[in-house]
Amino acid sequence: MNWLQKTNSPLIISGPCSAESEAQLLETAKQLTEANRVSVIRAGIWKPRTRPNAFEGVGEIGLSWLKKVKEATKLPVCTEVATAKHVELCLNYDIDFLWIGARTTASPFAVQEISDALRGIDIPVMIKNPTSPDLELWIGAIERIARSGITKIAAIHRGFSSFEKSVYRNIPMWEIPIELKRLNPQLDILCDPSHIAGSRQLIFEVCQKALDLNFSGLMIESHHDPDNALSDSKQQITPDILSKIAKKLIVRDVSSPNIQFQTELDVLRSQIDVIDRSITEKIADRMQLVEKIGQFKKSNNVTILQVERWNEITNHLLDWGKSLGLSEPFIQKLLRSIHEESIRKQEEIMNKK
Repeated sequence: MNWLQKTNSPLIISGPCSAESEAQLLETAKQLTEANRVSVIRAGIWKPRTRPNAFEGVGEIGLSWLKKVKEATKLPVCTEVATAKHVELCLNYDIDFLWIGARTTASPFAVQEISDALRGIDIPVMIKNPTSPDLELWIGAIERIARSGITKIAAIHRGFSSFEKSVYRNIPMWEIPIELKRLNPQLDILCDPSHIAGSRQLIFEVCQKALDLNFSGLMIESHHDPDNALSDSKQQITPDILSKIAKKLIVRDVSSPNIQFQTELDVLRSQIDVIDRSITEKIADRMQLVEKIGQFKKSNNVTILQVERWNEITNHLLDWGKSLGLSEPFIQKLLRSIHEESIRKQEEIMNKK
């Protein structure tokens, strides 16, 4: 991150999900700094919860505890803000970084309120993805904060809510932060493996995946006594476990100075470029046939969707693709995209007067 001195590799922001007491926060911070793996201490002060009976944070008093943590550890501290009042209080207590949570990112009104409160203040702000897999909503939140004059901005990938059954609490959908990075190459993206995983057992796996994708750092929830945490106890780890995870992580280089590596890589990429062009041309040829089929169906008053035919294509290509070493989820996603475009083209023809 060009606006944050990177003292550890990888950059790690850590601390409890929620500040529960001064003693809990100071003890967790003490253990985190002893391991010398953390660059920033985090803690939730206000917690947006689904049900009103859940622990919703300690409020303003927690900011004074964070200030003591900052004095004790000599590390910057950060917390989540969801309103203009939160921003004002954080600035009063000299909080170093702010982050905007997933539920707040999903509300343009709330993000705009925070943006207005930040006008004229250049404090680092990190923006989590919205709960739904909506890239435009995420980009919009980033743009709103940038328009307030904030120049030190990062995104945080924490996964997306879904009704699908998954081993994850929030499905990673890595393609979305990858696309965000493609559209904004200079934007730093951190990963929040705690909220993606939802369980301690998956934290390392998600951390390594993020680093392999060249994420700028990690925000990991840590608690000195996670089993008795007042919020998200299953996904928090002890500072000692965090240290062990950090030691195991492999940080890869963006490129290699090896000339032979670069030469062979360029050759392979050139071959891929040729194949990609061929794939695109073949899909275009397919869509031309789809248009002819659409015209034929229209002239004979036949429905667009032919379920039996589509099932036949899908089942055949799933088996064939798997025999060629392609994964079933990839084949399904590819076929689904092609089918959606085929339906769209036929709808255009049906609706054309």
